[in-house]
Amino acid sequence: MNGDRNPSTASAGYGRHLSTASATARRKSVADEPVTSVLAPGAVPVFDRELTADEEVLASLGYKPEFKREFSLWTSFCVSFAVLGLLPSFASTLYYGMGYTGTPGMVWGWLIAMAFIQCIAMGMAELCSSMPTSGGLYYAAAVLAPPGYGPLASWLTGWSNWLAQVTGAPSVNYALASMILAAGSMGNPDYVPQNYQVWLLTTFIMIIHGIISSMPTRWIATFNSYGSTFNIIALVIVVIAIPAGTNRPSQGLPRFTKSSTVWGNWYDGTDFPNGVAVLMSFIAVIWTMSGYDAPFHLSEECSNANLASPRAIVMTSGFGGLFGWFLQLVVAYTVVDIDDVLDSDLGQPWASYLLQVLPQKTAMALLALTIIAGFSMGQGCMIAASRVTFAYARDGCFPGSRWWSQVNPRTHTPVNAVWFNCTIGICLTLLLFGGAEVIGAIFSVGAIGAFVAFTIPITIRTFFVGNRFRRGPWHLGKYSYPIGVASTCFTLVMIPILCLPSVTGSDLDPSLMNYTCLVYGGPMLFIIIWWFVSAHKWFTGPKVNIAHQMLGREGNVLEGKEEGMDDSDQASPGYMAKDVDKSAAV
Repeated sequence: MNGDRNPSTASAGYGRHLSTASATARRKSVADEPVTSVLAPGAVPVFDRELTADEEVLASLGYKPEFKREFSLWTSFCVSFAVLGLLPSFASTLYYGMGYTGTPGMVWGWLIAMAFIQCIAMGMAELCSSMPTSGGLYYAAAVLAPPGYGPLASWLTGWSNWLAQVTGAPSVNYALASMILAAGSMGNPDYVPQNYQVWLLTTFIMIIHGIISSMPTRWIATFNSYGSTFNIIALVIVVIAIPAGTNRPSQGLPRFTKSSTVWGNWYDGTDFPNGVAVLMSFIAVIWTMSGYDAPFHLSEECSNANLASPRAIVMTSGFGGLFGWFLQLVVAYTVVDIDDVLDSDLGQPWASYLLQVLPQKTAMALLALTIIAGFSMGQGCMIAASRVTFAYARDGCFPGSRWWSQVNPRTHTPVNAVWFNCTIGICLTLLLFGGAEVIGAIFSVGAIGAFVAFTIPITIRTFFVGNRFRRGPWHLGKYSYPIGVASTCFTLVMIPILCLPSVTGSDLDPSLMNYTCLVYGGPMLFIIIWWFVSAHKWFTGPKVNIAHQMLGREGNVLEGKEEGMDDSDQASPGYMAKDVDKSAAV
């Protein structure tokens, strides 16, 4: 991996004219920037003012700056780590990680899954360095796809990623509401949370997150900086407090379970062989580790984005994987009875586990830390999702896109996109009235949707572009190809695995079905049909918002014009690109 800065950096911009001729304000072309762009390599945007280095890179990708760049490497990492939310994510998915294979799946499974997840994160970081824009993987898929397939690749990547993003905050906040009510049950054993109470509390949390996400960028960055710091501190406290304060000795047990038992005593939580069951338990790892793409979507608000954003991606995945495994080990070595954890009346396995291995007051304290960390995580999910929605609406993907793509003039944030996502998220939480298996599908959708979107552009980059990819200042060098192959193979294996139910044969009934195929496959099937019926006629991929005619790769002609300009103006000699190569800079 390399973080060297390309010597030909910082030289493209946005403005009113596009030509390959020399200009008074700018003489270097898009080909001089370390980017892979929808713009042709010979295009030279000309503008009336000097831009910063970040603005030049963004302009060479076809976009004018619309956000204040108030995120740094640290604050981008903080948002990403908040979205990752190791402690609350682990607490939310303990049912799957522990319930399918027991402790062997927790310790072995996390290590195996993380090796491949880190490959995907590094492949994504390489793309981010070359294309640091809010559209992220959606933009990358459009640019890298073979001639004529850019819009389709962009369409599928964008919608899959959006489904993952829009389910993020509601799934986190549903788990958060369940933990809060479980804390009430721990204090009052006679209290049993009802579904309508969980839904109302989830909705209330969603609204609070919507309000915070509508604030100015500086406030959001500060909030998430504190939230991520708390997440890290809470995680460290939990990892130390559980082995130090466990009451296992008072139950007549050794302080820790023997390693031979932890690593080799399989729990039969499914009807499948242990090898398949371990793969099924990867849902806990994948869902927990699916937030590291946030710096990609925040790159238009980050300074030194083509280095800081990819570094934040790799830092999030690397540190998250390491600390997550420590937490897995702590729980695996101290859990007493897996059946009691999974089937407790508290309705939340993490709360049940804490009460099983710790004194009640200590368990309540650690649950409180998890709840606060979960609130920060839900907030990070809401922010990241709103940036994705804004980027896709900017390109006309949604009905009413002109509303969702607006940036509030006072806060300089996409407020409309925030509340669009918030409303959809609240509606999705109504699935909890269908039972635990139905609401659980939003966790699988988040896992599958995210990793499909993560892997499509990486796969295209690996198998269809090769050396024609113009890497950014952060890149993988000779390791790019094998890492891309590993990423693709892992995702292809995991898609059907994550759709399997835990039981088979006559034991399988509607209450035990895995509804991931329906909740994810249904919308994606509709999106594919929509493409062939209508969308292919009007969706051309990322739309640049700089006034010029833009030529993409041969077969993908993309146009952009300044608001208020008519076609005759756009076609005037001053606006047409002269002698521009009809192949994208890849």
